[in-house]
Amino acid sequence: MEQQAILVSHGAPSDPQTQERAIQALAVRVRFWAPDWQVSGTTLAAKGELEATLTSLPDAVIYPFFMAEGYFTRIALPKRLKALGRNHAFQHKAFGHAPELPSLMVKTALRAAETAGYAPKDTQLLLAAHGSQVTRASYEQTEAVAAKLRALTPFKSVVTGYIEEEPKLSQSAKNLGQALCLPFFALRASHVLKDVPEALCEAGFEGALLPAIGEVADVARLIAQTLKKSPIA
Repeated sequence: MEQQAILVSHGAPSDPQTQERAIQALAVRVRFWAPDWQVSGTTLAAKGELEATLTSLPDAVIYPFFMAEGYFTRIALPKRLKALGRNHAFQHKAFGHAPELPSLMVKTALRAAETAGYAPKDTQLLLAAHGSQVTRASYEQTEAVAAKLRALTPFKSVVTGYIEEEPKLSQSAKNLGQALCLPFFALRASHVLKDVPEALCEAGFEGALLPAIGEVADVARLIAQTLKKSPIA
């Protein structure tokens, strides 16, 4: 019997279908690495989609495709599940907490440095993250990952910068010289498409901007490996 899983992301209330398609596409890639699983994807923002997906996969485990454990993973999503009678569903920790993620980020950054012709020992790695004026969850998880990267990478330094709190990305990105910017985001939405590039431009950042870590191809395999460790698997 196939196991079931649902990937859930925040989505974009202003453009729900674009992010709905993105998380569904990720689910297809996860299925490649977990052929014995039925995997679907949905967002909290697309009206009725979470409910429809839960109806089609009534025994699914939940995988929150978020960068930190915060309001949406601890309150909003469980509340929606409870309202649908699915409060018993097993929920994994958010993607940003995956133990394998720092190693994947190192691999991604080193590959980008090689492509750019940058020697890692002479290159600074800048993590661009969301941050929040309300909760410390995004900041704390980003800083925890940054600390792990400092221990794992041969880069000159690992610096963090945020869209919505201090230290602002537009400040952290100044005077870095040879550098790579790796967005600590799950999907390519407005922050990745607009806010991060604008902050880098304001800072006069001259390095290379990488895709969001959630867009990296190996993420699908990481998620599949996590799903296979589910209690019901």
